[in-house]
Formats: sequence, structure tokens, C-alpha cells
Amino acid sequence: QVKLVESGGDSVQSGGSLRLSCAASGNISRNNCLGWFRQAPGNLREGVAVIEPGRRSTYYIDSVKGRFTISQDNTKNTLYLQINSLKPEDSGMYYCAAALGYCGGRVPPPNIMDDWGQGTQVTVSS
Repeated sequence: QVKLVESGGDSVQSGGSLRLSCAASGNISRNNCLGWFRQAPGNLREGVAVIEPGRRSTYYIDSVKGRFTISQDNTKNTLYLQINSLKPEDSGMYYCAAALGYCGGRVPPPNIMDDWGQGTQVTVSS
């Protein structure tokens, strides 16, 4: 099990940028799928971007391709999500998550993830 702590959420104008961080503690080297998920009020939680560290593979949902970039700094045991060209529909609570299994070549459903952070709020106003 790993402990995940997100930060970096904020209220921004449409078109702005944010960088979310997820500090991990514990034996994260065992995790084969790390990712960012989000949940807006009244909506189901959805994955937006994941990375398979061992394979250096990244996957994104279509609505964020070209705007979101997921990355990992192994020296700091930190996962990042760079978000550019923010839109109001990007608003929601953003969660960092880790799974022992692989992502499966796509952004997986939340139920395969084993560990979760507490979330960081992103609000985009038009």
C-alpha cells in the first residue's frame, strides 16, 4: 500500500494552466499503473491520464489529449499532471491513484486502482 497526497488544485480562468502534484510514500516501485482521475459533482469518477512507469507508456482520454500531460519524477517519488488550455468542463476533484496491476493499454476504470489520494479541487470559470 502507498500513501498519496495531491496538491496544486486551484480556481482559474478558462484557458489557464495548472500543474497538479501527487507525492507518494511507501513502496511505489511495485505499482505498475499510476494515474489521475477526476470527479465532478453529480458525475461518476473518470480516469483522465495514466502512466505505466516500467514501460514508460502514457494513456489519455480523448477529451484531454494535447492539453494534459502526465509525468513522473522518480527521484522525488512524485506524479504530475500538467493541465493546459483549461475548460470549464475540466472542473472537478482530481485524484491520484496507484495500482499494482498494469493499466491495460488504456485509461482504466477507477475500480482497478488500489490506492487513492484525498483529492485536489480544480475549478475553471468561463
